[in-house]
Amino acid sequence: MHDAAILAELIRTNQPCVALTGAGVSTESGIPDFRSAGGIWERFDPYEVASIDAFHRDPARVWEFYALRLDALADAKPNPAHHALARLEEAGLVQAVITQNVDRLHAAAGSREVIEVHGAIARARCLRCGTVVEDEELRALLPLPHCATCGVVPKPDVVMFGELLPVDAFARASQLAQAAALLLVVGTSLEVWPVAGLPEETLENGGKLAIVNRDTTPYDARATFVIHAAAAETLAATAAALS
Repeated sequence: MHDAAILAELIRTNQPCVALTGAGVSTESGIPDFRSAGGIWERFDPYEVASIDAFHRDPARVWEFYALRLDALADAKPNPAHHALARLEEAGLVQAVITQNVDRLHAAAGSREVIEVHGAIARARCLRCGTVVEDEELRALLPLPHCATCGVVPKPDVVMFGELLPVDAFARASQLAQAAALLLVVGTSLEVWPVAGLPEETLENGGKLAIVNRDTTPYDARATFVIHAAAAETLAATAAALS
């Protein structure tokens, strides 16, 4: 049986199914994977531009870097993997998408239940008063935004080095992983904690894992099914098999 057909049958017969996505989904929309060879962390020191200490020390420098990242996302569009997950959610076959990506392409594709465990880059939050500014309004404030309420420089609303994940988002992700009959892991090497521990929560509660990733992961041996392939082609074929 074709890989997509096997995956489709796993999704159909193991409900609820929750998706967990990472950089391998975004790269097929032209968004670089920071950690891979040639990635952005080879050109920038993350502790100089993407840590909470760096933000407190030099917010202008941090925003210079995040403005570049926003520019890189300006023309990015959802790819077939994003659209496939949105269609599966609409069909009642995917309960939610937990994503490590900060590009909001899942929402752009039409997914409604998206848990952004690492935040969203096109959003800033004031650490003093809590005011949030998003999308075009934020872009208009660049290169150095200031909070309209209290005047301080807001922080990019992504999880930086030295910060914990947002409590509510990760609690929801954990709840979904524990209740999932199938955790569909797509485009992530499962190396970044604590998100890398979510498959363990599924397994400990009797659920299964299905993994779609170009490279091996620490959970391959414990997964019910593993496909080492591109996310877009695989998920598009899986969604077609389920339609």
